[in-house]
Amino acid sequence: MKVLVFLISLLPLAANAGDRPISAEEFERLVTGKTYTYAKSGIAYGAEAYLPNRRVQWTFLDGECSEGEWFVSNEQICFVYDDIPGEQCWNFYLDGGRLQAEYVGDGAPSRLYETKRQSEPLVCLGPKIGV
Repeated sequence: MKVLVFLISLLPLAANAGDRPISAEEFERLVTGKTYTYAKSGIAYGAEAYLPNRRVQWTFLDGECSEGEWFVSNEQICFVYDDIPGEQCWNFYLDGGRLQAEYVGDGAPSRLYETKRQSEPLVCLGPKIGV
């Protein structure tokens, strides 16, 4: 009976296990070599290719891609891009085997969730040409 009571007492802990952000090591193992597509509030938001050596490519699904890298800061996964000012830090979670990302920064909280995972690279158009 004591064992049963002990096991039941652990249920809330198991239910909240997905509430803890994944570590940088877990994140790196999960994403390297893959491209993830994300949505926000049910609407396609963007896609990111996670390349070796913590390099990334991001697109808002408009064919234009930003090159960057990710790193760890205060136990959060942060990104900097060549053509987007500032760093952007996130906590990543696994929910049913899919990534969710919660923005950590100024402004309203933002949560993205994985809608697609693939091994193919992003399709990026060439640089803007014109007058």
